[in-house]
Amino acid sequence: MQITWPTTDNLLLNSMKSRTPHALYFLTYENQLSCVLTIHHLHPHWIFPSRNTHSLDLTKFLEMEKKGSQRDGTLLQHPLLLVLALAISFVIMDPFKLGPLGDHDFKPFKHDLAPYKQVMENWPRDNRSRLGSGNLEFVDEVFGPESLEFDSLGRGPYAGLADGRVVRWMGQDVGWETFALVSTNWSEKLCARGVDSTTSKQWKHEKLCGRPLGLRFHRESGNLYIADAYYGLLVVGPEGGLATPLATHLGGDPILFANDLDIHKNGSIFFTDTSKRYDRVDHFFILLEGESTGRLLRYDPPTKTTHVVLDGLAFPNGVQLSVDQTFIVFTETTNCRLMKYWLEGPETGRVELVANLPGFPDNVRLNDRGQFWVAIDCCRTAAQEVLTQNPWMKSVYFRLPIQMRYLARMMGMEMYTVVSLFNENGEILEVLEDPKGEVMKLVSEVREVEGKLWIGTVAHNHIATLPFP
Repeated sequence: MQITWPTTDNLLLNSMKSRTPHALYFLTYENQLSCVLTIHHLHPHWIFPSRNTHSLDLTKFLEMEKKGSQRDGTLLQHPLLLVLALAISFVIMDPFKLGPLGDHDFKPFKHDLAPYKQVMENWPRDNRSRLGSGNLEFVDEVFGPESLEFDSLGRGPYAGLADGRVVRWMGQDVGWETFALVSTNWSEKLCARGVDSTTSKQWKHEKLCGRPLGLRFHRESGNLYIADAYYGLLVVGPEGGLATPLATHLGGDPILFANDLDIHKNGSIFFTDTSKRYDRVDHFFILLEGESTGRLLRYDPPTKTTHVVLDGLAFPNGVQLSVDQTFIVFTETTNCRLMKYWLEGPETGRVELVANLPGFPDNVRLNDRGQFWVAIDCCRTAAQEVLTQNPWMKSVYFRLPIQMRYLARMMGMEMYTVVSLFNENGEILEVLEDPKGEVMKLVSEVREVEGKLWIGTVAHNHIATLPFP
């Protein structure tokens, strides 16, 4: 008689551990010639065996165990396979946080990026590399001049620097002077690092010193409005000094990454908040993850209130009102595109695509002819598109214990500067390139002023100029 419930005569086979959790093997002797193995399944929440048991002939069981052992020994019989498996596991887990992600909780998303081949085949090239013939100005005198502005008297440029200051050029006799600060924490000892201001040495001080990005003058009042990456939207009077905060929170939550702004004729200020998850120091994670928590905001001076115009944007960056102010254009850096939002007319409230771009756009600025200059860090690659469409691959790739700059090169990313001029319908009017990085490798803004292009950069310690047209 076959016994299906363990008795005192049963022998628990400790050496035969179940391949399936919550099961025990019992060996029951029926007589001297035969025995039966009984498997008792355990409920996962109880320590006692359930009566849901199955019996199995011991000879067949031992044959099954032998085959399983042979399968388990495959990796041991092939050391190279074992080493490869361990290496892959090490890379995926990155236990020592050697990869560029470190201990960051990386959550990549699939985002809306136009097909690489379609964009690059239709993009005109500057075969003369005209931007490369530009002039380097103020070398090692300005540090990361992201945005450039000129006041109503023609003075300037004004520039927001990586050390937390807004400075103004006062001519050869005087040079640069500090025009405004965005934080009471600013001191020369804490914040002034000269050419090192554009390196990682400044990052841990940015939140205290500030990082002014977008700059705009209100022509009637002479006030300068500032979008600071850490202190939100601020304003300073025509004489400069310590800027006054206008918008630092929305709905009780801090504005983490104010980036650029423009001023409407009714006094409202439109500005971008690049992410609700990351600040400027961690801006690269916004690009890598493809997250889209950015917003276009509006500050209304009469009521001193801030409103959400658009949300769910992927790294909203530069912003510019049209010449008649019926619409506003803005860049989405992660999605490599220029967008339009209608403020007036029959299309009011509608968002539409202006142009897909070959690289990652930063600021956008209007010229006197109602056209839009867009600064682009070029270029996208086919490998980038593969990772964008397969977030799991991106998660593995960027956990490799290799520095980010090498991972980027492996993807074919050799960044250089492209500036492009568009009309309001998205037609490309001009493309200027600097593929060798002779003037600038990373660009943030282009201003056209009295027959000259003024080109700013968040990453380098100079400004570039180029006669145009």
